[in-house]
Amino acid sequence: MTGRPGELPPVVALHRRGQGPDRAPDETVVLTYDARVLRRRRLVTARGAGFLVDLPAVTGLDQGDQFELADGRLVEVVAAEETLIEARGDLSRLAWHIGNRHTPCQIEADRLLIREDHVLEGMLRGLGAQVARVTGPFTPEGGAYGMGRPMGHDHGHGPEHDHDHAHGHHHGHDHAHPHDHHHD
Repeated sequence: MTGRPGELPPVVALHRRGQGPDRAPDETVVLTYDARVLRRRRLVTARGAGFLVDLPAVTGLDQGDQFELADGRLVEVVAAEETLIEARGDLSRLAWHIGNRHTPCQIEADRLLIREDHVLEGMLRGLGAQVARVTGPFTPEGGAYGMGRPMGHDHGHGPEHDHDHAHGHHHGHDHAHPHDHHHD
């Protein structure tokens, strides 16, 4: 049932933060922001045991989500330490510019945190922000409509809309945003 020695049973359920069984997790798995987007992958717990996640669709995981294994054990997702850019200053203005670039942002009372990006760091400095590199877990705000993380920023186009929104190109269709922008 578990495959290789030291392997845990497979995942049978994903419980979102605060919605799982009311007990402490048996194991943890530490994942970066990027690694917390998955569908099917073998993960390794903090204690070194592997287990297979096979979800029905690509899913963005949050810190505190839990995998329930076939034997009933719980493995909790923990956000890994990452190098981040901390911005302090006029947070409303800075957050608007970060959001206008569809960039994940962790919003706190006295600072904003984004993933390390020299272009955005320069933009923030140019806007008058006090900028510093810090290390910590990255747990940005989810989507405005309960859709979790911004993954490629889908604007609700139907299946006939056959291009991605990879940054670095210009396109002339309406995103139904109340602002004009290009994806570069």
